[in-house]
Amino acid sequence: MEPLLIYKALSNETRQQILMWLKNPEIYFDEEPYLQQGISFQVGVCVGEIQLKTGMAQSVISSYLLTMKKAGLLESKRIGKWTYYRRNEKTIKEFADYVQTKL
Repeated sequence: MEPLLIYKALSNETRQQILMWLKNPEIYFDEEPYLQQGISFQVGVCVGEIQLKTGMAQSVISSYLLTMKKAGLLESKRIGKWTYYRRNEKTIKEFADYVQTKL
């Protein structure tokens, strides 16, 4: 875990919002298209869905997701031509423990 990368990733309000959405994707995204494809939110949420929800350009959202992935906050899985992102709860817990015990 690299705390400075995590701080950088969390310094952007949209990235924070994405992380919150991915905590409970069933509240913020429609699961039906995923179920029709035989997958669930346990796999993650498609980049396109995240991009639509933010209203930002896909290139910007892809950059944000990559920043969060490099920081260890997200994991990704590619299925066909689509990439799905989900939270990396292990790193998030380690960071929370770090903040609580070190700061």
